[in-house]
Amino acid sequence: MIKIEKITTPEIQQIVWDIRHEVFVIGQNCLKEIEYEFEEESIHFIAYFNNEPAGTARIRETENGFKLERFAVLEKFRGNGIGSALVAYLLNETIPFGKKIYLHAQLTAAPLYAKHNFKPDGENFWEADIEHVKMVYSK
Repeated sequence: MIKIEKITTPEIQQIVWDIRHEVFVIGQNCLKEIEYEFEEESIHFIAYFNNEPAGTARIRETENGFKLERFAVLEKFRGNGIGSALVAYLLNETIPFGKKIYLHAQLTAAPLYAKHNFKPDGENFWEADIEHVKMVYSK
């Protein structure tokens, strides 16, 4: 069973950072300085799978709208729909505001976002030595 909630305590925030560290810093060799930017201005979420911390994502409001970021699912939980559940949850948190919703998708994750009505917008680009594409939500 998947349960998602907004982070409300420093203890849960630390679990989120630990998940991101394992997925991005260790798993994908991302620099810590890049991984942990904009933390204070973001709203963070955690996903539990059978009551175990399994994944995370965040929302950050920018001058361009809401940017959905830092989707990370621990390797042992992948394939259980956690990433998709996080995307759907964050969309439900942002759609009511009527602002543009976008993200920078790693190319390998772009099909997941496309299932949630995100469309590529512009040329591919490199971020943290990983190829990405900007995607914008459209109803």
